Amino acid sequence: MWYEILPGFAIMTVCLIIPGVATAQIQKFTNGGKEKRLARAPYHWYLMERDKRVSGSGEHYRPKGLENIK
Repeated sequence: MWYEILPGFAIMTVCLIIPGVATAQIQKFTNGGKEKRLARAPYHWYLMERDKRVSGSGEHYRPKGLENIK
């Protein structure tokens, strides 16, 4: 019957969802709890480079605050 495909469909769905969720969690862990930033436009890339320069740590995901701005 038609319901015999449900277990296979469920297994395939879970197997396709796991990599996306795992990737997001790994990136959050490696970036200090922050989501991955995407630079889809040149302006976004400029902002990431500015954050990298202003932070003083050379990483855009570790901001320090206004005391670091010269």
